[in-house]
Amino acid sequence: MQRPKTIIFDVNETLLDLTPLKSSVGKALGGRGDLLPLWFSTMHHYSLVETLTGSYLGFAEIGTAALVMIAEKHGIKLATHDAREAIVPPLLSLPPHPDVADALTQLASHGHQLVSLTNSSAKGSETQLANAGLTDRFAKRYSVEAVRKYKPHPDAYRMVIDDLGANPEEAIMVASHAWDLMGARNAGLQTVFVARPGAPLYPNTGKPDHIVSDLRELAHLIAPIEAS
Repeated sequence: MQRPKTIIFDVNETLLDLTPLKSSVGKALGGRGDLLPLWFSTMHHYSLVETLTGSYLGFAEIGTAALVMIAEKHGIKLATHDAREAIVPPLLSLPPHPDVADALTQLASHGHQLVSLTNSSAKGSETQLANAGLTDRFAKRYSVEAVRKYKPHPDAYRMVIDDLGANPEEAIMVASHAWDLMGARNAGLQTVFVARPGAPLYPNTGKPDHIVSDLRELAHLIAPIEAS
């Protein structure tokens, strides 16, 4: 793996722990925690439908609609307002994983430029990172809202590279979602998979440039720029 100058981080699940959101959504579904994977996949499915059809709704709106759909399909009474309340407040106040803050500080001290790129809205992402105490860890914070195309569309990654004036081969995408890394690779970026619990790789594509168990391992993996 070529030593990157710019490190791009996904936010939800990669940096932030989704446990409170999962708990809230499971409660809204009448305690049907087994439906959570279906809700996640439905939400991502319709974000891709929005992108492919040239439409755009915010991630919270898509997530809310997906939750109402899942509830209806399984005979669970859930109003749209209650579905949104089960998603948005916990999503905006997710805690960082224990490894995140120190690892980001270490990577920044190595001379790497750290930025974030998320499917969440710009306002939502700023609130998330502020509540998690991570805002000042990033030189810039990006949302797909700017291009109105959800990851893994290549335009989302190119937006970041173009804005930074960076070379794709000198940038690396860090995520705990295989689909995110597939998009980044197609845009010419290096990739690192963070193997958060329950986050598998997609077997029908090449492996990422590196796999780490958490961001502390990533900080040890990538040497300081000044040492290159």
